[in-house]
Amino acid sequence: MDTRTGTWLGPLAADVDAACARLRRERVVERVLDRDYRVWGDDPAEIANRLAWLDSPQSMAPGLASIRAQIAAAVAAGCRQCLLLGMGGSSLAPEVFRRTFGVAPGHLDLAVLDSTHPLAVQMALARGNPAETLYLAATKSGGTVETMSLTRYAYNQAAAALGREQAGAHFAAITDPGSGLADLARELGFRHIFLNDPDIGGRFSALSYFGLVAAGAIGVDLDRLLARAREMDPHLASTLGAVMGTAALAGRDKLTLVLSPGIAAFGAWVEQLVAESTGKQGRGILPVDGEADLDTDVYGSDRLFVYLRLADDGDAVRTDARLGALAAAGHPVYRIDLTDPYDLGGEFMRWEWATAVAGYLLGINPFDQPDVEAAKVSARAMVQAYREQGVLPALVPMLRQDEVAVYGDGQATSLAAALTQFLANPATYVALQAYLAPTPATDAGLAALRQAIGRRTRCATTVGYGPRFLHSTGQLHKGDAGRGLFLQLVAPAGLDTPIPDRPGEPASTMSFGVLIAAQALGDRQALLQAGRRVLRVDLGPNPEAGLARLLAALA
Repeated sequence: MDTRTGTWLGPLAADVDAACARLRRERVVERVLDRDYRVWGDDPAEIANRLAWLDSPQSMAPGLASIRAQIAAAVAAGCRQCLLLGMGGSSLAPEVFRRTFGVAPGHLDLAVLDSTHPLAVQMALARGNPAETLYLAATKSGGTVETMSLTRYAYNQAAAALGREQAGAHFAAITDPGSGLADLARELGFRHIFLNDPDIGGRFSALSYFGLVAAGAIGVDLDRLLARAREMDPHLASTLGAVMGTAALAGRDKLTLVLSPGIAAFGAWVEQLVAESTGKQGRGILPVDGEADLDTDVYGSDRLFVYLRLADDGDAVRTDARLGALAAAGHPVYRIDLTDPYDLGGEFMRWEWATAVAGYLLGINPFDQPDVEAAKVSARAMVQAYREQGVLPALVPMLRQDEVAVYGDGQATSLAAALTQFLANPATYVALQAYLAPTPATDAGLAALRQAIGRRTRCATTVGYGPRFLHSTGQLHKGDAGRGLFLQLVAPAGLDTPIPDRPGEPASTMSFGVLIAAQALGDRQALLQAGRRVLRVDLGPNPEAGLARLLAALA
């Protein structure tokens, strides 16, 4: 390992050098800067109109005054907190900013609601007084079912507390021009509509209004952040893309992220960017974020480690030693050094460039998401069935044990046997898909289960809350080479919450409990139709106890 840079590419080094030479020879960076869609294909669709992220560090500078003015006005009006309602590219960058930078004095304490689980919705809306809350609805399309459902519900809660004439002043929107959300915001009198450049795709939108409004709300120095973004050299950024693409082509397609604790939240944003951009046409790079440290010999030959190291990381000595041991064991390691958290401005650009370049090397379009719609179509069919029949389609379990029900192929006489049978299938990764309320207890249970599965299978493991992961890793799950196993975890919704059919009106034909159940059923069906292996486990009325039963069954 190069002790100066902490990077060791080992068996990949020669091929990475060749890939970098190819990028220079074919002038890929220059062609991307010239907006040459032919870098990725002959058809400009979903390429030519997805490249405005290249300009964000410059083009967003004039919009910062508007962000500051709107946040200052909300604070002056008595707002003390901000609740962002969004999914995927509309919510992940805001979450990175909040978890990384905290809240500056005189600004808004930001929370992100990106779940349709009734308990998650109830907890988020009960977090504060509507009179002191700025609700920020964010969706590029202006029609995302989760965001629009959450917006209608939040508006009714605010209207009930403040009156309809005052409720709109506590809402703002971020969306594309001409979207349904923009129309709704005007109808309901939102205090402001931030109209984003429509040529920026959702997962490439961190340095547009979709990320910067939230960053401004908590008091991040936006000028400093964009200045760091402008400093990122596209040629340097493309080197990471060469490493990622070369590694994937060599079978090292498990991009394992190691981050200093102070910037750990950045991993979830990278996960969406890479998974949704590269997982298609039977190819893909699986980002592995938040995986517990495992013994060096547990990792397979499909790993690439990328280490983002913050200068004042108090844990750096231990992590440096761990990455050194991994390199000594033959695993490629690529290290990126950050001076302080504001370097994330440059990292957003680095990873966007790297993902675009990796897509080029893999021969795929990194800007479309052809398999995301499959789960949406299946979920809509489930919702339609519910509206016609009053119930969702029922599944027949292969096993019931205590309060846990298991749905899958084959037969099993116990929960331990069902899990053993499922995990014995050939695979290179196991994805835990949790359609549960995100709570600290559930986080801990999922982490323990993930670690146990990783040790047993020696496969990479990922975990995601549904429906949030449908907007990130969901594309890769159905579009890659199909070597994953999918453990879908569900539980009864408990106290349900109705979704208003129209904002300001009480009528409701569907609840959040029905919506998340339909999304879980729809995604399961889409995975099965794509030839994936899925084991669905209903954890029963106490999800934490159900997770403990699964863990005990693996012991």
